[in-house]
Amino acid sequence: MSIMRLMDKSSALEYINQMFPTEASLSGVEPLMQKIHHEIWRVDASILAAVRQQSNSGTKAKEDLAAATQAVEELMYKIREIKTKAEQSETMVQEICRDIKKLDFAKKHITTTITALHRLTMLVSAVEQLQVMASKRQYREAAAQLEAVNQLSSHFEAYRDVPKITELREKFKNIKQILKSHVFSDFSSLGTGKETEETNLLQHLTDACLVVDALEPSVREELVKNFCNRELTSYRQIFEGAELAKLDKTERRYAWIKRRLRTNEEIWKIFPTSWHVPYLLCIQFCKLTRTQLMEILDNLMEKPDVATLLMALQRTLEFEEELAEKFGGNTQSKETKGDADDMDKGESNSRLVSDIRKKYEKKLAAHQRDWNEEKDGHQDYAVPGAGFNFHGIISSCFEPHLTVYVELEEKTMMESVDKLVQEETWDTEEGSQTNILSSSMQVFLIIRRSLKRCSALTKNQTLFNLFKVFEKILKAYATKLFNKLPKGGTGLVAAATGMDGQIKTSERDERVICYIVNTAEYCHKTSGELAESISKIIDPQFSERVDMSEVQDEFKAVIVKALVTLVLGLETKFDAEMGAMTRVPWATLESVGDQSEYVNGINTILTTSVPLLGSLLSPIHFEFFLDKLASSLSPRFNQNIFKCKQISETGAQQMLLDTQAVKTTLLEVPSLGRQAPGAANYSKFVGREMSKAEALLKVILSPMDSVADTYRALLPEGTPAEFQRILELKGLKKADQQTVLEDFNKHGSSIKQPTVTSNAIEPAPIVSTASNTTQSPSTLSIIASREDVLTRAAALGRGAATTGFKRFLALTEAAKDRKDGPFRKLFNT
Repeated sequence: MSIMRLMDKSSALEYINQMFPTEASLSGVEPLMQKIHHEIWRVDASILAAVRQQSNSGTKAKEDLAAATQAVEELMYKIREIKTKAEQSETMVQEICRDIKKLDFAKKHITTTITALHRLTMLVSAVEQLQVMASKRQYREAAAQLEAVNQLSSHFEAYRDVPKITELREKFKNIKQILKSHVFSDFSSLGTGKETEETNLLQHLTDACLVVDALEPSVREELVKNFCNRELTSYRQIFEGAELAKLDKTERRYAWIKRRLRTNEEIWKIFPTSWHVPYLLCIQFCKLTRTQLMEILDNLMEKPDVATLLMALQRTLEFEEELAEKFGGNTQSKETKGDADDMDKGESNSRLVSDIRKKYEKKLAAHQRDWNEEKDGHQDYAVPGAGFNFHGIISSCFEPHLTVYVELEEKTMMESVDKLVQEETWDTEEGSQTNILSSSMQVFLIIRRSLKRCSALTKNQTLFNLFKVFEKILKAYATKLFNKLPKGGTGLVAAATGMDGQIKTSERDERVICYIVNTAEYCHKTSGELAESISKIIDPQFSERVDMSEVQDEFKAVIVKALVTLVLGLETKFDAEMGAMTRVPWATLESVGDQSEYVNGINTILTTSVPLLGSLLSPIHFEFFLDKLASSLSPRFNQNIFKCKQISETGAQQMLLDTQAVKTTLLEVPSLGRQAPGAANYSKFVGREMSKAEALLKVILSPMDSVADTYRALLPEGTPAEFQRILELKGLKKADQQTVLEDFNKHGSSIKQPTVTSNAIEPAPIVSTASNTTQSPSTLSIIASREDVLTRAAALGRGAATTGFKRFLALTEAAKDRKDGPFRKLFNT
């Protein structure tokens, strides 16, 4: 409060000072005071007027509220009055409608009673008439009367407990039983010959079928079942006897039912088509035949004859197909059947074209015949929606006994494969683009024919067993291809694969090996396609077990063995050239000349064999061959240097020249095979391995005082034994070697050897990584020494040797005008 007062006081003082800033202005105080008093009076008057107006407004609001309350009370009174009058009106309406409802119910009950009595009268009359018709066997009239009685009886379902209704229902039940006995008695004469003697018997039985349709469905089923059993009684008696109860008489069973259907076709027209009597008779016949054939097969004392078994099965399958077509079941496509008809046709390629033409002519004729039949509307004994599959209903009983068939197929196919391999020329036909042996295509042709034969008979366990036979056949063929390859081998690859001896291969041998590779690849691919085909047609429970991976692995092994054999054959050819290399007097060479004769021999071998192999092998197999060749020849060349007795400085210069020439030849091998793309790995490997040989020769060329440092720099992965052998090649005596070896062993562990990457073509320059680490002065001096050694070694590699340098320079000057050749290639690298 005090703060507010201070603020008001301060404001007042500011206002006064503002109004009267000088003493002269004080003369205006009196007028200002009057003006303020007048303003205060005016404000007081306004406040008084507002207070009076507010007092008058409160009184008026109270009066309005009282008036509104009175109006609401009057409205509530009127609503209660209206509600009372509505209730009185509703009571009056209910009293009026109560009497109307009573009259309406009475009318409804009277109408229902009259209708029920009328229907009861009709039912009593109809039952009496039906009883008379049943006693006189008036089947046609009785059938219509049965329908009427059934409809009338349905109206009295709610009156079962009424004695009269119960009596009528019992009487009607007895009449139906009488009709059933009469109908069954009359049908017992069908098939006994009376139908030919009594002309009206068939019509009488036709009328009896109407009665059966009017009775319960179980009556019709019982009648048809009795009829079928009676028809098959003679069949049981005939084919259960010792004479016809044999497997070779199976066809006569089907002839019997066909004859029965044909001869009784007119008589059996007495049955309504909706009964499907021939259809149901054939089902019963198939079930009975299956049971009898199972007994015959199970009671055989020895294995059944394959021809008889297959003939019985074939006739059974044909009969099932006829039934499926006749009665509209699940039929096999006519294309499949046409293929099955052609399974056994043609054993040679010359007949394949004619067989295919005949097959498609049959298909076209079958389609035309189907169209004509559909156009004429002939579909005997069609069973709409029957859903019964005749396929396998009888033939499935043969399945457990088809082992002999599989054994025969295996024996036949194995003999065929043996014969094909014996007759194989191991050459391809002229103009052939596949380079595949004809025996492989014949083998798969035999397998496909066998598959078609078996799939036409069964697609269950027997087909799976036959698939296992296919595996055996293909494995046997793979073994024969494997055995055809030349035996033995030598060299690094031979040592790695455990082969002993040498392989000498001629140009024809190399061709045969390439044909075997291509044939194995074809068999690998085709066997996978065969497995897919079988898995599509075999029963689903066996499809997942159809797998040709083992067979494909066999052919993969043949491919690898064949390609390795090619390399081994070339290794054997290289033996003479490698021997010639070790026999060159490297220690006494006086000058460096052109490339040596053994290099020309290596070049001749590669330029003779590689183009042939490149033209016959696929790119992927040729690349595999190159990898094997590189892993064999390049390291072997390196090892062959150590086999030389002694190498002088001039000899090392000549050998370095030869090494470059061999390297160039090896790098040109992919282009010789006309398959240069995809050989990058081969080129990198050859470059890396031959660079090792060049490094080895550069070490041999180095002066004796720096040979250890040069060896450690150029061959960081070398061993003390190899270093000692290099000293021997340089011609150093045993006594002098000891000092160099001690120096080598002393400094060998102090230098960190760099890691050589596997994909480097040539060793990269060794770069010091001392910038990130602190090194001792001794280490730095070693590194500087190694850099100096590398520089000197590079100079040696270019022929800058102290002894023989002038002769080498004169030789290069003489060849400077040549655009190509080993010297220019040497200096261009």
